[in-house]
Amino acid sequence: MRDYAQIKTLRIGDWWLNQHLPEGDGHFPVILLLHGWTGDENAMWVFSSRMPIGTMLLFPRGLYPSPLGGYGWHPYSTRVWPSIDDFRPALKELLALLTPDHFPQADFSRLHLVGFSQGAALAYAFALLEADRIASFAGLSGFLPDEAEALRVGDGLQGKPAFIAHGDQDDIVPVDRARNAVEFFQTAGAQVTYCEDEVGHRLSASCFRGLEAFLSRQANAVK
Repeated sequence: MRDYAQIKTLRIGDWWLNQHLPEGDGHFPVILLLHGWTGDENAMWVFSSRMPIGTMLLFPRGLYPSPLGGYGWHPYSTRVWPSIDDFRPALKELLALLTPDHFPQADFSRLHLVGFSQGAALAYAFALLEADRIASFAGLSGFLPDEAEALRVGDGLQGKPAFIAHGDQDDIVPVDRARNAVEFFQTAGAQVTYCEDEVGHRLSASCFRGLEAFLSRQANAVK
C-alpha cells in the first residue's frame, strides 16, 4: 500500500495535481490517473494500491469546475454525452503538461492511462488522437465519446493494450456504452481485455484484480 504522506501536490500553470514518486532514481514509467465528473486530484487515490511499484503516479485535477462541485474534463454542457471534440482542449493542455521539463524523472515513452467515468472518456480520446504517445490505456465505468466513430483510425492502435471494466448494473453509464467501446477498439486493432461484473458505477473486486494484473504487465514491459 502506498503511503499517502508521500504524495506531493504540485501547481504547474493552470494545473493542480498530485504526484507519487517511487523510491530510487528515474526514469520511471508513468501512470496518469484521470478522475470522473465532479472529482479532483484526490479522487483517484483509491486506485493507487493497485498500481505497480516502481511507477510514477500523476493525479491531475480537471481544468473545468463542475456546477455540482469538483471538476471535469470539458466545459459544462446540457448534452448527456460529450463529443470527442469536447475533450480536445483538455488533451492539448495535458500534452503540454506531460513533458520532461515538468517531470524530469518520468519516462514518457512508457505512459499509461487509467480513467474513471468521464476520465475514461478522456483516456479514450487520448488513445484515439495521440496513440503514439501512450503505451496502454484503461477505461473504468466509462464511455466512448460521441462522434469518436467518425475518426479515421489508422494503425496507431494496432496491438495497443487496453483494459475496459464496467458494471452491468451501472445506472449512470449504461453497460452498453462499455460494450460498444470494446467492439470499437477491437475493430481498431487494440488488444482489449474486458471485465464485466454485477456492480453499479464502480469497479468490482475481480475487475480491480484484473486492472492490477494488466498494469503490472504493461509497466514492466521492456520498450
